Amino acid sequence: MSTSVAKPPTRKRAVTKNRGAVLFFVAPFAVLFSLFYIVPILVAIYQSLLTVEREGTFGKPTEVFGGFMQYARVFQDDAFWASILRVLGFGVVQVPIMLGVALLLALLLDSPLVKGKRFFRLAFFAPYAVPGVIAAVMWGFLYSPNLSPFTAITSEINFLGADLVLWSIANVVTWVFVGYNMIIIYSALLAIPSEIYEAARLDGASQARIAWSIKIPLIAPAITLTSIFSIIGTLQLLAEPQVFKSFTSAVTSTYTPNLLIYSTASVPNVNLAAAFSVVLALLTFALSFTVLKLTQRKAD
Repeated sequence: MSTSVAKPPTRKRAVTKNRGAVLFFVAPFAVLFSLFYIVPILVAIYQSLLTVEREGTFGKPTEVFGGFMQYARVFQDDAFWASILRVLGFGVVQVPIMLGVALLLALLLDSPLVKGKRFFRLAFFAPYAVPGVIAAVMWGFLYSPNLSPFTAITSEINFLGADLVLWSIANVVTWVFVGYNMIIIYSALLAIPSEIYEAARLDGASQARIAWSIKIPLIAPAITLTSIFSIIGTLQLLAEPQVFKSFTSAVTSTYTPNLLIYSTASVPNVNLAAAFSVVLALLTFALSFTVLKLTQRKAD
């Protein structure tokens, strides 16, 4: 008499059986993602292909298909490309400093030599809880020669002048986002098995040696992730320059790409603003993808 052993259900069968539950949990995300991400992108692309025509000087404006006319204007706009170069220079300096400070703070929190880790973790993360607009207003008052409580410094150094205002904004962004990036890196450090550290200490490695040779290489993916987030945030810089416009004339409506897009849409010239947005999105994707590929190649 032969006996047969029931085979366990395969993963494919289990997913098929629970398809209704999967759709139930995925549907809310899919709907919101489509409404607030996919649909706006498609609308922006559609708007960028239109142009406004009038019958006569004061005729009623009508939108007609213009092909790539708006994109031709984008590539001929010197102010847009100057703003791109400005934020790229901003990112080349600000992003490494911010991530370096975040990495240092995360390593300090993960070190057994530091006491009161809960307090310092909260203290480092606290600035991120402050909205970017509020942070920019606060720092704008601190930088202003007539309003700052540190007049001895602000009367000698013009932080809101054309030469320093970009780096004043960089200081605000760094102050806000260091804690956010520190939490991501610190979480990656907590995931490293403690046995690795114990083996290194048995071999006589110091805390500095463990941090340099073990911790940093193992958390490289987290550092890459924060780098990509920071690059995207740099190209989307808006809130801080927008607030600083009220403190200094050095920040114009074309100072950053997003400020230019915002001011163009306010004219209103929605079609040209949409073309600016599409080009900026493609540049952001290309730069982020390049950084990701370079880091992956170096890791391999």
